[in-house]
Amino acid sequence: MGDINTKDFLIGTLIGGIVGATTALFLAPKSGKELRNDLGEQASIAKAKTTEITSSAYDKGNEWASIAKEKSSNIAKTVSEQSNQVADKVKEVAGGIKTEADIAKENVSALTDDLTSEVKDSSSKVSQTVKSEVDDLEKKVEQEKKNLK
Repeated sequence: MGDINTKDFLIGTLIGGIVGATTALFLAPKSGKELRNDLGEQASIAKAKTTEITSSAYDKGNEWASIAKEKSSNIAKTVSEQSNQVADKVKEVAGGIKTEADIAKENVSALTDDLTSEVKDSSSKVSQTVKSEVDDLEKKVEQEKKNLK
């Protein structure tokens, strides 16, 4: 049960609500005209809610993407600062030994570049994943809108 995806749960809940509302309308003891009016009202309500959910999901996706980008940028900055400090300390310790200091500086610089690139790649992937999920959710909502019409 812990493997249920939140997106799938929300879609299932939305579809279940629509099916339940439709079933209740069809089983209600009303005339055809009243039933059609009720169906029209429920369709309008469902459309408004879907639009609201779509907008909310898109906003949340953008918010998560910007948070991920900001955090990864902060991590990259911290790693860069710390590696520069390590390089400076290595220079101090090495003092007159040029070859060892140069090697250490190159290693620290390479490590900094690798870590910075990994953090940026990770941030980009998180951002793309969130945007992709939001786009998928929008497509499903649009499909549900078409199905309701």
